[in-house]
Amino acid sequence: MLRPKHLAPFAPVLCSTFLSGVALMQSASSFGETTFSGGGSLGIEYDSNVAVDEIERSSGLGDTARMLNVDLAIDHRFTDDTKGSLSYGYSEAKYAEFEQLSRTTEVLGANFSTKVGKVTLGANYFNIDAELDGQPFLTYERASPSISGFMSKRWFGRAAYVWADKTIENRPGRDAMSHSMETDLYYFWQGLRKYINVGYVYKKENSQAARFDYSSHAFKVRYQQRITIKDTLTRFEISARYELRDYSSITPLIGTKRNDDRLRLRAEYKVPISEHLSWNLYGGYSDYQSNLPTADYEQNVIGSSMEFEF
Repeated sequence: MLRPKHLAPFAPVLCSTFLSGVALMQSASSFGETTFSGGGSLGIEYDSNVAVDEIERSSGLGDTARMLNVDLAIDHRFTDDTKGSLSYGYSEAKYAEFEQLSRTTEVLGANFSTKVGKVTLGANYFNIDAELDGQPFLTYERASPSISGFMSKRWFGRAAYVWADKTIENRPGRDAMSHSMETDLYYFWQGLRKYINVGYVYKKENSQAARFDYSSHAFKVRYQQRITIKDTLTRFEISARYELRDYSSITPLIGTKRNDDRLRLRAEYKVPISEHLSWNLYGGYSDYQSNLPTADYEQNVIGSSMEFEF
């Protein structure tokens, strides 16, 4: 079950806003518009190197997993310029051989945004709770205010501050709080039919154990295009993320400061079958290079799923 332990300084304000919004929705059906949406997927995935990323442990062996995802959301438009949403997500990865690494994750989210002139001011909050083999593993909270808007007909920008707090069961040294600054730039060729997104993230993470403290620079790029094949509008997406981590303290196991370079690549192709049903094929590659041997490994993932949306 979800067990939030801390809240961001501005999370109570966000929660208060949503409670007020829910009350207004219940008392005045004519105020704004409320919509419900959701979906789910069921598929299979092969992982060449089953790993637990949060504690930097890899098995060096591959396995197949059954993947299950469910998402629900309620969205409310208070005015033409102001809207909010509440969401819930559940995901499950059940491995055939590495049963002890089978994972379930629950996510609660809240989002609020309002347009002021030509820019949109937003705030969101997420609480994530994960279990391994049915036992508590990770609690992660994230809250973020943001500002975004179109700079021209085709250029869109977004900047955000992110506060996060994570707790890992039975590994108190890895409990940490982090602060990040994110920027994203989008260029649209044909609206949502074809666009590219580039971004940068600076992050500073402070852990209970000094050897896990680090600062990082991450660069990302994502390209998406919708392709019509025999009157069917399919979607292709490819993305890359490169992160450089510099640890501030000496890691006892190697007797020096740790440095990591992390590269992640992903490609996805989605084909609609009907109005609500689609088939999804995806693949990914991760290359984690580190002077700490346990954090130095590669990983390949390929999967396929059927998705339902309403």
